[in-house]
This record gives sequence, structure tokens and C-alpha cells, in this order.
Amino acid sequence: MFQRLKTKFAKAPEDASQEVLDADNIPQHIAIIMDGNGRWAKNRGLPRIAGHHSGMKTVKRITMEADRLGVKFLTLYAFSTENWKRPKAEVEFLMKLPQEFLSIELSELIEKNVQVRMMGHKEDLPPHTLAAVEEAIRQTAGNTGLVLNFALNYGSRKEMMEAVRRIGQDVREGKLSPDDLNESHFEQYLLSSDMPDPDLLIRTSGELRLSNFMLWQLAYSELWFTNVYWPEFSEAHFNEAIREYQRRARRYGGL
Repeated sequence: MFQRLKTKFAKAPEDASQEVLDADNIPQHIAIIMDGNGRWAKNRGLPRIAGHHSGMKTVKRITMEADRLGVKFLTLYAFSTENWKRPKAEVEFLMKLPQEFLSIELSELIEKNVQVRMMGHKEDLPPHTLAAVEEAIRQTAGNTGLVLNFALNYGSRKEMMEAVRRIGQDVREGKLSPDDLNESHFEQYLLSSDMPDPDLLIRTSGELRLSNFMLWQLAYSELWFTNVYWPEFSEAHFNEAIREYQRRARRYGGL
């Protein structure tokens, strides 16, 4: 069953690529789990870091395509709280990528009116990584176009646990009554409090799981999986994910 599901999502019918996207039904917020860099490199006899470097180029392509289509928010799962378990050399390389990417692409992001944000836990990031991201955030703060949100050192369970701790502290200090707490109030304590929930989640590389990514926010998101590794993920794949989204009826538990 799962293999059939993956195959269906990975390869669209030949005529589907000719379908024109409904400009009035573009997902407002798209989140992507960018997976498969290491396997892409291994299949080519290259070191894993070559896959990560190639994946950085895909970030540029998909960001520009999202902007062209009118997507308002694009959240990219760049580094999870679990990724620290990887080999030290690979982690160090991954921590250099934001600095390299932004040094090359920031001027064009500014030109395209893209606003850079970060969603994650800053305290564990190396100073050079955090400085590069915060500088990009500062320089693009006034931009009003696509929001490019990097989930960097992000973990959804940690996010929710910290939200619960902050709620508990506010209750102890008398700033909040437990009787007043509802879903909308809880969301204000999340790292994504200034964004709408994702309409569409894309995951590359054939894996069919969320991997501790935006577990609260993805409750009613449409999910789209592909076997394509992230370095090979193209604008055409991105468009097909949106086409599939537009074919679906979102009921939110209703009829």
C-alpha cells in the first residue's frame, strides 16, 4: 500500500504537467522537509556534504518559484534538533551553509522583496551561523513579499514543551488563567505564532513521516510525498505538488 502511495505521488500522469495552476487557489503557506541530500550524493559516489551543497541550490530555485507563484510563506526544514547526532564534520558543514547561501543570495532576496525569518532554538547555534541568519533577517525585515522561513535547529516537541513551560509561568505569575486557555491562545506561544498554519507539506526522498516537524501546525495540512531526492527536486515537481493540492477538498473534519 505504501509503495503504491509513494509511486502515485512521485510521478504524475503525463498530461498532469500540462494542467494550468489555479491562481486563486495557491497555498498560502507551504512547508517542505528537504530530505535525501546524502542519499543523492551516495548514489553518485560523492561525499554526503556534496549533496547538502547541491541541495542549497534547490533552495534558491524553489524559493524563486514560490515567489513567482504568489506563495506567501515558505518554511524549509533546514536542520532539526535531532540532526546534532550526525557526524561532527557533517554538522559543521551544515552550520556553514546558511552563511554561504545568504552571502550569495541575500542581494537577490532583497531585490525580490523576500523577507527572511528563522524558526528554531538559537541558543545552540554556532555564532557564525546565527550571525548570518540574523543579518539576513535584519536586512529583509521591511520586505513585504514572500516570507522565507528557515526551520533551523527546530524540533516540534521541544517547541511545544517550551510553550507549556511559558504558559505555566504565566499562570503562576497571574498573567493567564487556565480557564482562558484555548487553541488560539496556545498557538501564540509557538515559534510560528506570526504565521498561518501550512496549507501544504511536501517531503522529498520517499520517506512518509513528519520527523518532529510542526506537529501542531500540520494538523489539517495536505501532505504530498515524492521519491525524488531534494537536490533533484525541480520547479516542475513543486508545481505538481500544488496541482495535487488543488485537486483535493479540504473539509477540516466537516462534510
